[in-house]
Amino acid sequence: MRLAYQPPYDWAAMVDFLAMRAITGLETVVDGIYRRSISVGGQQGWISVAPGAGDWLEVDVALPDAQAFPEIERRLRKMFDLDAQPELIRAQLAVDPLMATLLAARPGLRVPGTWDGVELAIRAVLGQQITVVAAIRLAGKLVAQYGQPVETPHAGITHIFPTAQVLAKADLATLGMPKARGRTLSGVAQALLDDPDVFEPKASLPEGVARLVALPGIGDWTAHYIAMRQMREADAFASGDIGLINALAALEGGPVSARQLLARAEAWRPLRAYAAQHLWTSLSRGD
Repeated sequence: MRLAYQPPYDWAAMVDFLAMRAITGLETVVDGIYRRSISVGGQQGWISVAPGAGDWLEVDVALPDAQAFPEIERRLRKMFDLDAQPELIRAQLAVDPLMATLLAARPGLRVPGTWDGVELAIRAVLGQQITVVAAIRLAGKLVAQYGQPVETPHAGITHIFPTAQVLAKADLATLGMPKARGRTLSGVAQALLDDPDVFEPKASLPEGVARLVALPGIGDWTAHYIAMRQMREADAFASGDIGLINALAALEGGPVSARQLLARAEAWRPLRAYAAQHLWTSLSRGD
């Protein structure tokens, strides 16, 4: 497949974000190429995504039935934020001088999405109150123990992410986490079984967040993170995120509270998710 986008596109930032969060056994980033296992309609396979020679991404797909390709394309367009309009984003956010500076440095920055809703929700819950590295380590244990093995030609891609049916019944606390978090993970999986649209976009961001925080163990940060990366809500904003707070503090040269961050973010509506991605990226790259 060739998946077109409106340039510019910051592939380096996208692939760095994915590499930092790559789960052992599920996905790899090698030489700037992202690969992972997939399951669509009960069929298992893998994909490979790389920048193309023009304004598109080159995607290789290995799956038994080509009828699944439209669904794969739909998911990948969301995952890699291929329908974003950089000029509109710049026009909105550059009103703030700080954002204007960040946009000038990385005009093609996108908000990374996700392949699957329950996978993203599980990642988000695993990441509660621990580092990204610790969360990914736990996710690797989860995939190895509960994921279904799959054969691929790529070293490091050995399993499919566990299904909601498996996760809902599993005692995930045995992976080495607090029992309450294990119950939350199982509850997230059960929520998808009870309502297949639980992680799909709702009529509004507040409605989507409200639906998520109604789930046991899901707070405002987790709900906004899921809304940003899975529901593709452009104005989702995890205001209590320590990374966002630290990034703004570093850029402005002084301490910042969560309340101050949220107040500052009012100027970034209705594209606070893109502002958040610029802040996170500035922190990770030392801009």
